[in-house]
Amino acid sequence: MTSSRERVVDVGALLRLLEPDRRSGKRIVFTNGCFDVLHAGHIALLEAAAAEGDRLVVGLNSDDSVRRLKGAGRPVIPEDARAWQLAALRAVDYVVLFHEDTPRSLIEVIRPDILVKGEDYPADQIIGREAVESSGGRVVRVPLHEEYSTTTILKRLAEGSR
Repeated sequence: MTSSRERVVDVGALLRLLEPDRRSGKRIVFTNGCFDVLHAGHIALLEAAAAEGDRLVVGLNSDDSVRRLKGAGRPVIPEDARAWQLAALRAVDYVVLFHEDTPRSLIEVIRPDILVKGEDYPADQIIGREAVESSGGRVVRVPLHEEYSTTTILKRLAEGSR
């Protein structure tokens, strides 16, 4: 068994690792996010995504990407630590960083069979949907656990409450 750090890979390595799975008919699932301050809502999303197929690949926004999307002071957790945390989860097979603001290019290269996002994203606005569906794949929207959010956690910490 590989260590969790070994499951954090670059795109080239990921494609090589997925090739035998594709040949054997395994379904590749992809989801993505910042995953800054990992919480139970993230775990629920990842477990739901993993249940959709045989291999779960998580695209992780780089620190620069998170900063552009979330603003100053983010991410709270640096990319190498966020990647390691994700890779250590049983539901996750591989973690791959991306530096753009969206995972569109990454999705086009990986060509997952199933793309998973939270239901807060309208189906027609899910980045990568066209690429996945045009190659015969499908998009799955999973329920959110609204009681958990990084924004809420950070706000509570700033206020000094639980």
